[in-house]
Amino acid sequence: MTKHKTGTREEWLTARLELLDAEKALTRRSDELARQRQELPWVRIDKEYRFDTDEGPASLADLFRGRSQLLVYHFMFGPDYGAGCPTCSNIADGFNGIGVHLAHHDVTLCAVSRAPLAKVQAYKRRMGWSFPWASSYESDFNHDFHVAHTEEEWQSGAVEYNYRMMDVGASEIDTAMAADSGTDWDTYRREGPGMSAFAREDDIVYHTYSTYERGLDILWGMYQWLDRAPLGRNETGLWWRRHDEYDSR
Repeated sequence: MTKHKTGTREEWLTARLELLDAEKALTRRSDELARQRQELPWVRIDKEYRFDTDEGPASLADLFRGRSQLLVYHFMFGPDYGAGCPTCSNIADGFNGIGVHLAHHDVTLCAVSRAPLAKVQAYKRRMGWSFPWASSYESDFNHDFHVAHTEEEWQSGAVEYNYRMMDVGASEIDTAMAADSGTDWDTYRREGPGMSAFAREDDIVYHTYSTYERGLDILWGMYQWLDRAPLGRNETGLWWRRHDEYDSR
């Protein structure tokens, strides 16, 4: 017998309608936040960034692939990682499906990592992904957008991430994710997850938005489904895996 609260259909409907009011308020608030994001001032990017892609060397403007908008997912895959971050890998599982729709709405979705292109390509083949993924190896791009930090920066006591100075100790989950990425914690934490948005007008590229940490939750499609499942996220430790690492169910 379940220990969860039970009730009649009428009691469920009454509670559900109360929740619906709260959900509608959240939706309206989310719409307002989207409008505020779009009203942020654009920052012109004059620095020349170079990337390695499947098509050859590319500039930041080239990553747009002829479109006017670019969404970059800062994928945690450093030069010394043995594999891409398992959490970033989980998030990226949704990119193939939505990328084609974004492309037909004048938006390019592209992942960027500091791992050399050969490592990116090998991991991409393993995961069966087809979305664009560029290597920023030997570029300042990840550092300038605060998703990569040097060992010396961490040793200084704090680094800039998510719009604040912070130092991060290793939790049990963090250590496990570092090991799953084929590296140690000190190396693993040199990369950070995030996403950045860019616009291109008259051959000028502008930075329009970036978000990090829990700001990425909404992009993690699995969580949006779990938040509506009977037991919610119901998390214990590092329960998620890369899609090719789960036991058969």
